[in-house]
Amino acid sequence: MKVLDIVILPHTSDDMGRPPLGMKQTTIRLPAETIRRIEAVEGKPRQLASFIREAIENELLRREKSKD
Repeated sequence: MKVLDIVILPHTSDDMGRPPLGMKQTTIRLPAETIRRIEAVEGKPRQLASFIREAIENELLRREKSKD
C-alpha cells in the first residue's frame, strides 16, 4: 500500500492577498486509497485539505459533545 504525505501550508504573506488564516502547517500520512476515496466523494482533487479540516472539526465537535 502506497502512503502519500500531505502538507497543508499556511498563508503567511503580509504583502498582498487575503490575511493569514491562523493555521499551523501539519503533515499527515494517508494511504493512496483513502485519498482516492476522498477525491471520489468530493469530486475535486484539490479539495483534499478542506475535506480533512472539515472532517477533523466534525469529529472534535462529536467527541466534545459526548463528554458533556
